[in-house]
Amino acid sequence: MLKLEELKELITLIDQSSIDEFDYETEGEKVSLRKLKEEVVQVTQQAPQQVMNAPQAPAAPAQQEQPAVPAPAPEAAKNYDSEITSLMVGTFYSKPNPDSEDFIKVGDRVEKDTVVCIVEAMKLFNEITADVTGEIVEVLVENGELVEYGQPLFRVKAN
Repeated sequence: MLKLEELKELITLIDQSSIDEFDYETEGEKVSLRKLKEEVVQVTQQAPQQVMNAPQAPAAPAQQEQPAVPAPAPEAAKNYDSEITSLMVGTFYSKPNPDSEDFIKVGDRVEKDTVVCIVEAMKLFNEITADVTGEIVEVLVENGELVEYGQPLFRVKAN
């Protein structure tokens, strides 16, 4: 059964994301999260022989918009051919651990199988690879920042 802290983290991640519905099932345990009009997150957790309904959370505060990212300068807009995007909602980590250097930085050359970052979701650390050969020209997110599915993380000048 999921621990209460894991369940709270999952609720927070879903609440802060654009996902409206999330289902997870393993070994007879099922967790379903659904947003209702972006005001309430409803949680239902089922275990074998037992059904547990969590009380509805109080209305969540209005979603705060992320600060607007300034548009790149016209010359920077032409400086890349491809973007490496997040494959999931989670926390972006630019390095394998706090004491290490970043996986990559601006100016580094990447191959299709180069690990460029980690996205952590529900205590699972998922390596993101470049899927393109080229040079990193821009890093678009900060270490520890929450990222969305499909959000651009890096810009690459392919060659």
